[in-house]
Amino acid sequence: MRKLFLCWLLIPCIGTSQTKNVVSTFRAFPKPDKVVEFEKALTSHAQKYHTGEWKWRTYEIISGPDAGGYHVTEGPNSWAQLDERKDISKEHMTDWNTSISPLTTGQGSQGYAFYREELSSVPLLDFSEKMAILHVFPKQGYGDTIVALLKKIKVVWQKSNEPVAVYQASGSGPTQYILVFRYKTGWKERDPSFRKPFMERYKAEYNESGYKDYLAVIQQFVESSWSELLSYRADLSSK
Repeated sequence: MRKLFLCWLLIPCIGTSQTKNVVSTFRAFPKPDKVVEFEKALTSHAQKYHTGEWKWRTYEIISGPDAGGYHVTEGPNSWAQLDERKDISKEHMTDWNTSISPLTTGQGSQGYAFYREELSSVPLLDFSEKMAILHVFPKQGYGDTIVALLKKIKVVWQKSNEPVAVYQASGSGPTQYILVFRYKTGWKERDPSFRKPFMERYKAEYNESGYKDYLAVIQQFVESSWSELLSYRADLSSK
């Protein structure tokens, strides 16, 4: 099953006219004593088999429960392109199974997500080298409630020039909204002296009562959330 999923994840295909807003991701966790070998093998694989529209962007996960792992994003592409993928070459899969898999601690994680332009304050392709990801899991049946809140939050992001890309997980576990805070000038953007705290900015836009309403939605309709910091590794990505 794992090999079958990787076949769908790794293969290049012909472009289509559908909106290219779907990203496929996987996370791999190298064995502690095999990090150097893993990075070398991952780089070689990316540069040999993943070019053009299907190139990889690789990030090192530096905090949170997945710290020490590597987050690889492929795309964006369209769902129609995924339909059109053909069988991957034997050479391609052999390289993955013999050069990379033995250096990892296990299966890792894999999934799909699509970019929500109407919820985001930054264009899909406007990447940054450093970022924070907030994973938000709404309670069942309240996805639309969280979307409505995110639309209000977007106004705050835009007025304070805070670039955040919002994705929604698709066919990849529980309903999840993935908020990617893109730090254009580095980690210093996390300091309160760089940009006013979110609470202050939200109150300025929606007043004290509006902020209480915001907190009420979070408290009542969010099942859980967690965050992490990631750093782009151009040396491990496709060229």
